[in-house]
Amino acid sequence: MKVNELMAMLDEHVPFNTAESWDNVGLLIGDESQEVNGILTALDCTIDVVQQAINENVNTIISHHPLIFKGIQSITNQGYGEIIRLLIQNNINLIAMHTNLDVNPNGVNAMLASKIGLQHTQLINKEPIQYYKVQTFIPEDHLETFKQQLNDIGLAKEGDYEYCFFESKGRGQFKPVGDADPYIGSIDEIEYVDEVKLEFMISYQQRQLTERAIHHYHPYETPVYDFIELNKEGNYGLGIMGELKEPMKIEDFVEQVKRQLQIPSVRYVGNSNAMISKVAMIGGSGIGFEYKAAQLGADIFITGDIKHHDALDAKIEGINLLDINHYSEYVMKEGLKLLLQEWLLEENSNDIKVVASNINTDPFTYI
Repeated sequence: MKVNELMAMLDEHVPFNTAESWDNVGLLIGDESQEVNGILTALDCTIDVVQQAINENVNTIISHHPLIFKGIQSITNQGYGEIIRLLIQNNINLIAMHTNLDVNPNGVNAMLASKIGLQHTQLINKEPIQYYKVQTFIPEDHLETFKQQLNDIGLAKEGDYEYCFFESKGRGQFKPVGDADPYIGSIDEIEYVDEVKLEFMISYQQRQLTERAIHHYHPYETPVYDFIELNKEGNYGLGIMGELKEPMKIEDFVEQVKRQLQIPSVRYVGNSNAMISKVAMIGGSGIGFEYKAAQLGADIFITGDIKHHDALDAKIEGINLLDINHYSEYVMKEGLKLLLQEWLLEENSNDIKVVASNINTDPFTYI
């Protein structure tokens, strides 16, 4: 499997276009034509992580947090430049899967939820997907050819289904005038044609492709068509909610989460007598969604990087919070390894070694 084939596989399961607009995901360093001899999953790409890839004889790293993010002015043998130089010198590819892995239904939040034993999980904050319904009018005797041409370039497809069209018959009419060059009909005479209104759905990104295809394949000199913008609820979103097997006192729950995630330090905000049954969670830094979580019935909201004033506001409002640190996302290393092994097996590429990094990249020292 080459790097570009690996990228296509990742994009199929965890689409890169679902990442936030400010994010930097995809192939950050590497060669798309290079053969992948192994993959190392990591939370962060540090000098120690690159060295582990070298020691493991693995030429591809997939990290959750992008190495190239804030903008690099120079690449010298220090700081981030040292890491980039080491990657390039050893022909190691670096792929980032950040917020696209956060919002994926099998991603970081699902991995955290599984780790702490949540049941009956469901996504919260589902992202809306924009798409278009297209309608155009085709002479009946050109219909099948036109549909096949659209299908051949990837239009009118939905999931595992293709050739997804709806037809309704009618009678079209027009009168060519002036310098018109009609495919059928005569100048200054009304022409009646048995036509079919053809309707199909396309993704938001396919609008220009579709417009070009209609002009190219439609038999009329000036085809009539419409793009109707629509929205639907996506199958991905930021955050997850689930239930505990049995309700627990908040302090017992906090202690259990700390133990299950093997975190040296956690902190919580809330009523020490509260009972926890329903849990909402956003890994990393998800503060701001705690009020929606409470509205959805969550007894506690779990995330990282909680600031003093946000914690104080939540306490005043009677919302329970648990700060599990940003580094808790380390669970993605093993979680992504298992997903990759499953996907590679489907691609008959299960001979590619996948290793979860054992490097602790938490920048904090706890005392």
